[in-house]
Amino acid sequence: MTYYQSLATLILRLGLGILVMLHGISKILHPGSLDFIAGKLGNFGLPGELAYLVYVGEILGPLMIIFGYFNRLGAIFIVINMVTAILLVHTAELFKLTSNGGWALELQGLYLLGAVAVALLGTGKYALRPD
Repeated sequence: MTYYQSLATLILRLGLGILVMLHGISKILHPGSLDFIAGKLGNFGLPGELAYLVYVGEILGPLMIIFGYFNRLGAIFIVINMVTAILLVHTAELFKLTSNGGWALELQGLYLLGAVAVALLGTGKYALRPD
């Protein structure tokens, strides 16, 4: 991987990791949001305790990709988190556009596809555990 590819990978890792982790930090600061997730899981017949797994996808996974430590696994955690969020909360918006013509799930889509890209790219050379 060239210098510029490693730098671009680092920028992608840092951007995705920090932005997703902010959602996890918000859930830590406002634990009532887990009740919402638990309720959605209950609607699908799943135990509400699974809501705590959001911390894997929004805290642990982002930290793993930020530091480049088992980067691909951290990215997979984010992918699973985003697919779950889309299925539990956003299915009604899946094929909708905003009034400005953008996809209603732009943010979720960018997080999901960014995590897929990080999983495929690996860490580059700027990481605690380079590929």
